[in-house]
Amino acid sequence: MRFVLSRCCLLLAAVFCQQSAYAKSIRLATYNLNNYLVMDRHVGAVWRPSYPKPEADKTIIRQVIKQASPDILAVQEIGALPFLEELRADLALEGVHYPYAIHLAGADQVRHVAVLSKFPPMAVVKHNDLDFKYQNGRELVKRGMLELSFERSDSSVFKLFVVHLKSRWTDVKSDPESQQRRSREAEACRNRIIERSYDLGVTDFMVVGDFNDHPSSATLRRFYRKGDFDIGALVPASDSRGEQWTYFYHKQVVYSLVDGFVVSRSLAQQVVAGDGHIVDIPGVLLGSDHRMVYLDLADPELVAAD
Repeated sequence: MRFVLSRCCLLLAAVFCQQSAYAKSIRLATYNLNNYLVMDRHVGAVWRPSYPKPEADKTIIRQVIKQASPDILAVQEIGALPFLEELRADLALEGVHYPYAIHLAGADQVRHVAVLSKFPPMAVVKHNDLDFKYQNGRELVKRGMLELSFERSDSSVFKLFVVHLKSRWTDVKSDPESQQRRSREAEACRNRIIERSYDLGVTDFMVVGDFNDHPSSATLRRFYRKGDFDIGALVPASDSRGEQWTYFYHKQVVYSLVDGFVVSRSLAQQVVAGDGHIVDIPGVLLGSDHRMVYLDLADPELVAAD
């Protein structure tokens, strides 16, 4: 009996220690909001020109965000800055407060990437100058890349790079599904990430967002390695049923994994349980055709605002 009680005490102590170790963890999420902006769209069975995202869709999106409650949220397909401020204000009315909002206006003047954060970034760099050779000329990375640096209490830094790569739609016949263009965008982003991380002595970083391609694609491989140089790896993520898809293409009834986190090798050691999670609350696809992905970093001790 004493042996059993002793074992129970040890197990409880281990659980307590594990919970204590993760007590200071922070949660990061990425979420494609599916055209959170004004555009021509079908609302129900009615065609609406220049129409905002329906309120019912926005409600689901806020429910998803509240369900995961991320400390740092990267979003894609948000409209101009007023749309981000609208989302932030609506979340605040429901008790979810993000003091910091960072928006990037890239070459795509309609759809943008942005970040809502409960922690102050120590530095923000908006990379809207990334270009690459394509067809017979040069093109810009359509949505650019957002770089945020966060300071830990020990003065070390970890970086967050937010991307939304080219979709598979194209009118270039020589580049089916924009595979070449998307890979070139990834390559341009990858090269800049190396310059802004390893070349500066920063080894803790992650690339997050909508890659618009599957994990073993040429696009994602650009973020894993450059030649013999090991950059990072995609964090596996699944929902409550063990399913791993993040995007549903209704027209072809196709489920795919295109959103997530590529994490540097050193930072990967701080991912709680080594994997991420996909939010699958009821009606999640009514808000967006993408599902939110999130992960927890154990005890990063980010510096809070003064």
